[in-house]
Amino acid sequence: MPRQSDAEERLMNAAMDLIWEHSYGSTSVDAICEKAGAKKGSFYHFFESKSELAVKALEADWQRKKVRMDEIFSASVPPLERLRSYFEHVYEGQTKAYGECGAVLGCPYCTLGCEIGTQDRAIGDQVHKILARNATYFESAIRDAHAQGLISAPDAQAKAQMLIAFFQ
Repeated sequence: MPRQSDAEERLMNAAMDLIWEHSYGSTSVDAICEKAGAKKGSFYHFFESKSELAVKALEADWQRKKVRMDEIFSASVPPLERLRSYFEHVYEGQTKAYGECGAVLGCPYCTLGCEIGTQDRAIGDQVHKILARNATYFESAIRDAHAQGLISAPDAQAKAQMLIAFFQ
């Protein structure tokens, strides 16, 4: 049986790390390959371009993070506790990133979307899709909190967008 390569996953993880820490524009294919421990030929075997890699890496990253989001925003958790847990989770992640690289890096999706989203439609569209999925978690918690009389938020979508904008 042929050996399974994890090069594609390593390339996507390396791309997300480097782009998040340094920016899309300053992250080269060579740097991604070096961090991933992969040859450039492997890069072009899996991806036609850095843009295609970024789109796929964004989706893979979201799918990994979605598992934790599903736990945090479980309907079995009280709605305001969901929001508090999310903000604590982000704080812990940013504190860890600060310890590792000496900077608060912010949201990788928003950062990449702001940097390149208007210049690269595929990346911009992918960032938009992920942020829209993310917003549904907030909408659900806010809608549930309103239904339980914990807050006044008859328009959960608008309140979620306001909360996300404030937080970002």
